[in-house]
This record gives sequence, structure tokens and C-alpha cells, in this order.
Amino acid sequence: MRKLSVIICCYNERKTIADVIKRTQSVELGPEWSREILVIDNFSTDGTREILQQIDDPEINTFFHERNMGKGMSIRTGITHMTGDYMIIQDADSEYDPAEHVKFCRKVEETNAAAIFGSRVLGGDVKYEYAHAYLGVRFLTTMTNLLFGGNLTDVATATKMVRRDVVQSLNLTTTDFNLDFELPDKILLSGHEILEIPISYDPRTYAEGKKITSMDGIRALITMFKDRLGFTPVLKPAVAKAVQNSNQHQADPGS
Repeated sequence: MRKLSVIICCYNERKTIADVIKRTQSVELGPEWSREILVIDNFSTDGTREILQQIDDPEINTFFHERNMGKGMSIRTGITHMTGDYMIIQDADSEYDPAEHVKFCRKVEETNAAAIFGSRVLGGDVKYEYAHAYLGVRFLTTMTNLLFGGNLTDVATATKMVRRDVVQSLNLTTTDFNLDFELPDKILLSGHEILEIPISYDPRTYAEGKKITSMDGIRALITMFKDRLGFTPVLKPAVAKAVQNSNQHQADPGS
């Protein structure tokens, strides 16, 4: 039996948060899977927090940041508190369909992969509201592959699934949208492969609440170069020390 931790990060998503949670709970993952849902509110001011405060469900754990700390920090809160074998990031808007979680679970059963990303490009049905968003993702994906030896088609996808031992070993430091890039950077730098599966995507406009901008793309590129140059360690200190000790023991088993 495997357990999936669904991390839902929200900031001012009053119109969609209840529906996304309901749709997530309605997904039948299969007999070999159980699920927990971790909802992290990033100091919403539109009534989202009040909706979440009314939830009384043993499958759902809610966390409330006392100030706006960024989406990346919300994901890190979820990673810290997850108890599942895998975590998957589910956006709180309507762009990504929770029904796709089943496909990720089937891929895990086939491969036991360290990481699986949902690609909005694979399958040929590419949907973007803005040309700059499409071109920016193509550029950032190419840079990720060049800098970190990946073979990705959509590095900026929100739907990322990672095995717990892998994601909790990483020294994640960013707090904003840059975590979407720091995460794959450090998965690849730590020697793990990232698989991809095609997913559907229903992009929203800025008028509908889309938050990411071109400046976030520039920040993402800076994050990539920092990670490539080793500005922050790839692994948490305790994990890095354990790996070092293991390598020394393998090199000198008689010591």
C-alpha cells in the first residue's frame, strides 16, 4: 500500500478552492493507494481562509501562514508535514485537473520513479493564453536540460510528483515561484531521473487570477544559474553527511 500526499497551495482562491478539494477527494487512486490532502493557505485575504477553517475531514490537513511567504514556501510547508510515500503538487485554481493524479499513480506502479512531472506539451494538445508564457517555458526548459542534463519538455509545469525520500532530502531554499525550478534542478543534481507524462491544461488569464509574470521567468533563470554554480547545497546537511560517510565506507570497507 502506497500513500499519496496531495499538496494544495492557495492564495486568494475563494472561487475555486472548495471545488478543487472536492474534485481531489473524488479521485479513485486505486486499491493500492491511500491519500492525504495538505492545504496551505498563504495568508489569503479574500475569504479563502474562512472557507478552509470550516473543513472538518480526517483526510484533509490545513495550514495557515501568518503572512504571505510565497508559493514556494507553501510547498515547502507541505513537504515538511507530508506522511505519504509520494507528494504531488495540485494548484488551487482550475488550470490543472486532479483527475490526472491516477495517471501519476499508475506510472509509479510501473517504474517506482523518483520524480514524475506532468507535461503540458506531450501529446500535442498545447494550450497557452499568452505567447510570452509559451516561449518562456520553452526557453527555461531548454536551459534546464542544458545546465542539469535533463530530458524535460515542460519544466514549469505545476503538477510535480516526487518520492518522499527524495524531496525531503533536498536543500530547498526558495520561497516564491522559483521553487518550480529549484526542485527539478536539485532532483537532477542529486542524480535522480525525472520522468514525464502528458497532462491536460486549461490556462486562465490575468483577469481570471493568473499570478505568474515575465519577471518570474527572469528570477527562475537566476535560480538555475545559482543552482548550477552551487550557491546553495543540493542536499540537506545531515543527508549530505550520510551520503559522504556511505561513499567512504564503500571506498574502504575494511575501515
